[in-house]
Amino acid sequence: MKKKSKSKLTVFAVALAALTLALSACSNTSSGEAPASDALVYGSGDYTSINPALYEHGEINSLIFAGLTAHNEKNEVVPGLAESWAWDEASLTYDFRLREGLTFHDGEPLTAEDVVFTLETIMDEGNGSEIISNYEEIESVTAEGDLDVAIKLSAPSVAMPDYLAIGILPKHLLEGENVAESAYNQNPVGAGPYKLAEWDMGQSITMEKFDGFYLGAPKIEKIIFKIVEADDQRALQLKTGELDLAQVTPKDAEEFKDDEAFKVYDMDTADYRGIMYNFNNPFWRGNPGLPAALSYAIDRDAVVSSVLLGQGQPAWSPLQKGAYVNEGIEKYDYDADKAKAAIEALGWTVGEDGYYAKGGEQLGFEISVRPSDQVRVDMANIAAQNLQDVGVNAVVAINEKTDWENQSTFLIGWGSPFDPDDHTYKVFGTAKGANYSSYSNQDVDRILTEARSTEDTDRRRELYNEFQEAFVKDPAYTFIAYIDAIYVAGAGLSGITEDTSLGHHGVGIFWNVYEWELN
Repeated sequence: MKKKSKSKLTVFAVALAALTLALSACSNTSSGEAPASDALVYGSGDYTSINPALYEHGEINSLIFAGLTAHNEKNEVVPGLAESWAWDEASLTYDFRLREGLTFHDGEPLTAEDVVFTLETIMDEGNGSEIISNYEEIESVTAEGDLDVAIKLSAPSVAMPDYLAIGILPKHLLEGENVAESAYNQNPVGAGPYKLAEWDMGQSITMEKFDGFYLGAPKIEKIIFKIVEADDQRALQLKTGELDLAQVTPKDAEEFKDDEAFKVYDMDTADYRGIMYNFNNPFWRGNPGLPAALSYAIDRDAVVSSVLLGQGQPAWSPLQKGAYVNEGIEKYDYDADKAKAAIEALGWTVGEDGYYAKGGEQLGFEISVRPSDQVRVDMANIAAQNLQDVGVNAVVAINEKTDWENQSTFLIGWGSPFDPDDHTYKVFGTAKGANYSSYSNQDVDRILTEARSTEDTDRRRELYNEFQEAFVKDPAYTFIAYIDAIYVAGAGLSGITEDTSLGHHGVGIFWNVYEWELN
């Protein structure tokens, strides 16, 4: 495990490498050494642990790890480490056949036993996996020789092939360990296109290409995830040549659009933002109709035009960007008068201070947001002003850490471009792994449970329509906007598929990183 107190020499070496990259991008080299353009520097958020079986978020997972399945440019499920699979409806069993000759980054064979170990790690409640809800239907996982894996379910799970894109862990490095606390999480070994070379905590993560990757050795020698949390700093470091690729805000992207040294990628996402109400908080538990009433108060068009500069769209459903969207549900279009009427119908009256109150309690709360995401901060400020305008004392609270248990609300983000089960069942199902709002609705639970096990497409569509109808009557969130993911890259980078729809935080751009080139 690398310590944050590494030597100044190492830190200097990383900084020097980044500077060399910037300088060499402007000139050709004839030396026998690998040119600096053989390394791509990406502006990344920070990591403290990397383990796809435990932690869902993180673009880096797709570089270090590979799963049984994968997703292509259109987000369709395709073979990954498994060359094929079959579904037996009678026995509720998936049979996967691994490719021959697979190895981890350390040269050890990747076998069916590693697949069994990975899925059992996820399903072990003691490990606290964020994605455990995705695999609830797995009854058993069995290795049948080195290459064959049988995954028996207790009920059909239509999204299971999507979820089996999860990165496979090496059993030989983790067996017998407390996986959640293992040093492996700071020294991850996978079978993805890149292997960890150096991790300077809080500064950078350097990865080298893995020649044994099952789709062939990547074309770019090294990828460095440079930790740059602040949006404005990413834009600045793109300009100075310290970064080759970064996601930036729509406002910062404007500075690069007419510069031939850069290319701007405006990519569609399934990534939405909204106000998450914390039903663990007694205030929201005691006022169940209030989130719906407040949803009329948000001017989503103003957010899209002023914060996103038109690069997004107003949001009203968690499934809005997919094939299962229900266009006919209540969209809570901005209507200040309707918001006031709905609040008053719940028994609130305007006091002398201009704010609503009931039973001696003022209608007011904080919208918590992290400081590093300027888009969310700007959205929260507009939402708070909208709510103030209708008599709700909403204020923005900028906090470095998120207090899921005690905060009143949070400017949340979610979204998946894959199966509609993803980021619905585990986000809105009672007590599921990503239900950070403590939301609970029996109708929603029933519908989502049936939908994930229904193989008939028409019936599934009916069920997700029903889910959206039930959810909109009792919302966990006030939806605000879907956002585009704006990436800026040096003009010499090629291989990014511009039409791929990305997920939460714009994750997914690296899906074919092994094909990328730097010129």
